[in-house]
Amino acid sequence: MSGVFGWAGLRDDSGGPTLDAMTASASRDDGASCASESGPGFAIAATGLGRTGGVFRRHGLIAAFQGHPFWRASERRCTELADVVEHFLEAFIARDVGALGALHGDYALALIDPRRARVILAVDRMSVRNIVYAAPAAGIVFGPTCDVLSRHPAIHRDVDDQAIYNYLHFHMVPGPSTIFHRQRRVPPGHFVDFESGACTIRAHWRAHFVEDDAAEFAARKRTFRTALEESVRTFSKGERCGTFLSGGTDSSTITGLLGATSGAPAQTFSIGFDAEGYDEMLYARIAARHFGAAQHEYYVTPGDVVDAIPRIADTYDQPFGNASAVPTYYCAKLAHDSGISRMLGGDGGDELYGGNVRYAKQRQFAFYERIPPFLRHGLIEPVANRLPLTGQLALLRKARSYVAQASMPMPERYDSYNLLERLGATNVLTADFLAGIDTATPARRLREVYGASDAQSLVNRMLALDFQITLADNDLPKVTRMCELAKIDVAFPMLHDDVIDFSLRLPPGEKLRGNRLRHFFKEALKDFLPAEVIAKQKHGFGLPVGVWLQGREGLRTLAGDTLATLRGRQIVRADFIDRLLDEHLATHAGYYGTMVWILMMLELWFQRHLASPTDP
Repeated sequence: MSGVFGWAGLRDDSGGPTLDAMTASASRDDGASCASESGPGFAIAATGLGRTGGVFRRHGLIAAFQGHPFWRASERRCTELADVVEHFLEAFIARDVGALGALHGDYALALIDPRRARVILAVDRMSVRNIVYAAPAAGIVFGPTCDVLSRHPAIHRDVDDQAIYNYLHFHMVPGPSTIFHRQRRVPPGHFVDFESGACTIRAHWRAHFVEDDAAEFAARKRTFRTALEESVRTFSKGERCGTFLSGGTDSSTITGLLGATSGAPAQTFSIGFDAEGYDEMLYARIAARHFGAAQHEYYVTPGDVVDAIPRIADTYDQPFGNASAVPTYYCAKLAHDSGISRMLGGDGGDELYGGNVRYAKQRQFAFYERIPPFLRHGLIEPVANRLPLTGQLALLRKARSYVAQASMPMPERYDSYNLLERLGATNVLTADFLAGIDTATPARRLREVYGASDAQSLVNRMLALDFQITLADNDLPKVTRMCELAKIDVAFPMLHDDVIDFSLRLPPGEKLRGNRLRHFFKEALKDFLPAEVIAKQKHGFGLPVGVWLQGREGLRTLAGDTLATLRGRQIVRADFIDRLLDEHLATHAGYYGTMVWILMMLELWFQRHLASPTDP
């Protein structure tokens, strides 16, 4: 896994072998280059595909970078890594951690001052790049993954049962926690300052929403288009680039801009599924034709899923249950095999500009809050609670469901469709496991993130929540790790700092107008994107795992064998596992297919990541 790693403040008796072990774990077989420096009590290194990583010594400081950073301060602007580092270190000497304010792009940064045994660890605004760390024995060890971190002999890997529960709730382990006790992630837009055996964690950037900007549409459109063009130009410079093309607004926009800024047809890569309701290849082809792109396609099969699952489980250092990692991997692999060195992903557009269906749904629920409390609590809710849950009166059932959900506070209401909560934790998990779990932790984490935003509007507060829960914890690790597995670099133009800054100034009504998602985005690009893409309903990049589990023997056998092994860990109830494949899956393939997948990936993580960290 590309990234920065090393340690400081620790007496390392193994010296070179420890750094070698961490390097081997970070580089794996992905062809990443590595640079390192070490001295008494410290080591620092960086790995990265292509030119995305390096270690630099300047002015007595040693800095390791990985990613696509750029520097912008006063009249100084640069994107070449060596120049970025030079400017940053000069600014750090003058302004200390204030220098992080002029560092942009996506990056993981580790800086060591050997004279003071001081370490700075920082990640970009959205944590496209990742750093995990632990502070044993008055020292600090850091790396891009828990696997790399655990190669240091001072690090112990004690699985946190609460993190397992959190994984089952969210289908990933939400930061800043990790699956292990005492190992933490640097939060998005934050840095760790380690000195004299103590760690301080602070923000170098926070999302600040300006909700009353009065700029005219034409001016906004020009600023927006300029920011998008510059983001694509910056991330595609000097590389043979391709795009993930799903046929949605983000991937289609990036495809069109890549062709326009490069002066050559964009190389586009799309994945399809031979399963009704899951295939979006039609829209990808529409976008590719519209922009004159060179389209590459691949249809993922159930056999592909069986082949990919072990490699995907190896790649993630923590349990990760997003099944769309599979098509992401095959899309990246297709690009790599076609000679592409960097992929441009469209992730982030929905979370910046209001593109998820749940935003409109929560807005509908919020109307209920405007009804005077004496009517809600004294009349509407008592009547609604008497309405039937079953029977032929569909409208009455919907009315009761609406009132029940609308009565919940945010952000708990946002999470009301959660799979584990709907099934009931006591119906899924063993009593012994639950005895050591605080089942309120996921809701508490949502409240922490939701409450930390300075946004006043509902839509912006939901966006701020998704910056962490959807992007940093889920979608970005999905894409970055799968591109690493396919041995190809990736960047996200929608997460360029200028595009982010523009979105924060866009009024809430321009993101969600009535029930129309991404209102401004679509209006600003309706003369650029195909009409079919503008009108297209939100779909996603889902894998038809539930459908395929019912009819494809290889995948079903793998799932059955894996869940049988998980049964022996006494985490999931045996009777639930017994019924999951044989009964539940047939009643609702999509719903229970997701549960099969997240349990399967949990067990495979156990099998592939809990051997001794010194094992090859």
